Amino acid sequence: MTEVPLRVAIAGAGMIARVHLDAARRAGARITGISASTPERGRAAAAELGTERAFADSEELVTSDDVDVVHICTPNDSHRPLAELALRAGKHVVCEKPLATSAGDARALADLAASHGAVAAVPFVYRYHPMAAEARARVRSGALGKVRLLHGHYLQDWLSEQADNNWRVDAAVGGPSRAFADIGSHWCDLVEWVSGHRIAELTALTDTVLAERSAVAARTFSATCEADESGPAAPRQAVRTEDLAHVLFRTDLGASGTLLVSQVSPGRKNRLWFEVDGADASVTFDQENPESLLVGSRRTSETVVRDAAVLAPEAARLSVVPPGHPMGYRDCFAAFVADVHTAVRGGGADGGPSFPTFEDAARTAALTDAVLAAARTRTWTEVPTP
Repeated sequence: MTEVPLRVAIAGAGMIARVHLDAARRAGARITGISASTPERGRAAAAELGTERAFADSEELVTSDDVDVVHICTPNDSHRPLAELALRAGKHVVCEKPLATSAGDARALADLAASHGAVAAVPFVYRYHPMAAEARARVRSGALGKVRLLHGHYLQDWLSEQADNNWRVDAAVGGPSRAFADIGSHWCDLVEWVSGHRIAELTALTDTVLAERSAVAARTFSATCEADESGPAAPRQAVRTEDLAHVLFRTDLGASGTLLVSQVSPGRKNRLWFEVDGADASVTFDQENPESLLVGSRRTSETVVRDAAVLAPEAARLSVVPPGHPMGYRDCFAAFVADVHTAVRGGGADGGPSFPTFEDAARTAALTDAVLAAARTRTWTEVPTP
């Protein structure tokens, strides 16, 4: 008997919405519709992307009787109201991060999802790189010895010039944190998942190196759209969100660590890099070179290349093409959405990592609030736990 496809709708029509749509199609879903910032843009997106319909707005989409799973890919300030509407309408929800612009709102959504018994997921998809899963398996097996040190960075350059702007820069839309909430959250989720440690307390320094940005230019990861007025006389607006953050932390299991997050590092496109140092060995992962791990000890170091035949089972199940055939970000996204849709149908991932949930998103929201508080007070700050 043929399985009936899940009915999926995508709220949003930007770059990340298109990634969600592609992943849902690869998982076998039926895309019932899409919404955008205006009805006109919604209709244009539906025609371009081949969805069944365009919803008049995202509120109509997340409450429609024709939808089983809602993917929320709209600006940050709309995440909580749309996710709440969807959950109360009985939908399963995949919501972009940050789940909400405050830890309190993210916690409320996680509790609401639990009370409704909904599948509620957030795409911290770097967990789905096979070699990140291999790093986790090696750490969790004890092969590194007692973990002493966690360190790394997440660097981008797409906001490194004064002409660069985007809705994420605006605190009213993107939230009070930009760089840390946008990409630091990914690093923290991944490293906590790999190591089994949780950041228990931290101190931080944030900086807005470009106090003003052009008010007429807009850039995204996938396209540049610059206005004619780009010179010194172009209108500018004040910036109230951070361009970078330095974080020094201690974990609940006795390790210490450092993290640098930046969206103003020229030449760095999307460099999520981390190292876990144990008493006996270390493991290093670089998202821009995701096909390998560096595993080192006092006496030897080796580069471990992705090959399902030699990987731990949880990594091998994510390695879906032969070694030497590169896998990438969209493959991670597809694996994540496939796991989520399997859970909606009542199943589970076969021996692999569980998908990140609203609980995980609430965790990163608490970390974000702690980073902002520590930077403001210049003190060590405890990270609250549920």
